Amino acid sequence: MAYAVKHKHSDDSGKKQPLWWRATKVASCILVVVIVFGFGVGVGNGRLSLAALQSQNKQLPAQLNYATVNQLYTALKNNYDGQLDETKLLDGMKGGLLTATGDPYTEYFSAADAKDFNNLLQGTFNGIGAELGQDANGNVEIIAPIDGTPAAKAGLRPQDLIESINGQSTAGLNVDEAVSKIRGPKGTQVTLKIVRGKTQELTFTITRDNITVPSVKWSILDNNIGYMQITQFTDDTASLARQAAQDFKDHGVQGVVLDLRGNPGGLVTAAVNVVSLWLPEGKTVMTERRGNNTVGTEVSNGLDPLDGIRTAVLIDGGSASAAEITAGALHDNNVATLFGTQSFGKGSEQNVIPLAGGAEAKITIARWYRPNGQNIDKKGIAPDRVVKITDDQIKSKQDPQKDAAIQFALTGK
Repeated sequence: MAYAVKHKHSDDSGKKQPLWWRATKVASCILVVVIVFGFGVGVGNGRLSLAALQSQNKQLPAQLNYATVNQLYTALKNNYDGQLDETKLLDGMKGGLLTATGDPYTEYFSAADAKDFNNLLQGTFNGIGAELGQDANGNVEIIAPIDGTPAAKAGLRPQDLIESINGQSTAGLNVDEAVSKIRGPKGTQVTLKIVRGKTQELTFTITRDNITVPSVKWSILDNNIGYMQITQFTDDTASLARQAAQDFKDHGVQGVVLDLRGNPGGLVTAAVNVVSLWLPEGKTVMTERRGNNTVGTEVSNGLDPLDGIRTAVLIDGGSASAAEITAGALHDNNVATLFGTQSFGKGSEQNVIPLAGGAEAKITIARWYRPNGQNIDKKGIAPDRVVKITDDQIKSKQDPQKDAAIQFALTGK
């Protein structure tokens, strides 16, 4: 599922902790993923302080009454026909507390899950490379296969529904449960039964791998158009994107295509820095609100080597969280035109809070809004020019979406 994470708090050890989209993890529903990852994540620059976050739940007691929980534990311990594990029971209870919010982006990570989650910030993980989410009917679906990973090479597509994992139905499974079944050591295999387009049934057997995904790739096309693809927003995205922008500027490119298709999101700070490649200092990238109150604003930092260069941005149903922040900010500040199809729609932010024993809680703290005042949660961003791509075109390595974006960057038409 996708999630934009605003802050990652430091623990008591003094060791510096990374800040967290949305996706974007990914957000991308982003998205505990299988990359399996789920990120659409976002971490901001610290403007949204905890002191500014006024609780909407002051009516709740200072402490919960655990009498009934202990009663249930005693009944389980004394009557269950099987072996129980104390750590798993505690993790299940903690996870249930956050699940009770009804918010798919508020969730509990065990110590092992938290380690995997944080590894995603480095662009390295074990799995197949497919971000998972849930559709409106609760079906487990592919949000975005990461380019170059086993999932992408096998042919998984955004919005593919996972009907079964290794022969076990996904009915009733949440994203975390599906992720745990798809994850596994490098070299092992997982078999997914997929429903595509509501009618087509496909089976994929995919070999898991250790996956390292470069967050930014770029090139200068023959027609002197700069092409930049950002696959996720991680720690190195800002520096790589700046290198790409400087390369474009040095070569005097006529236009730029920014490809955010299949990008589940990532760090909000990275998104702000990418947007700032086009915008002068002080332009609004996004605002954060709790209820009707604005509690934070992200603005461009003025490093704008691409200011004034005609730009097309590519989005699709796999573009989530920090990718949507980027696309929305460039569009609403009138420096880019959007091509492709509707984006995913992940408009909330989360804090990641460390817990005892290496566990973490990811909690929704605010909603983010585009510079035009819109929140895109469950709606996504509509492109200025809708350009679809078919399975046959993908198989034949045609890309009408990219072609249309290049044409616009070249001619403005």
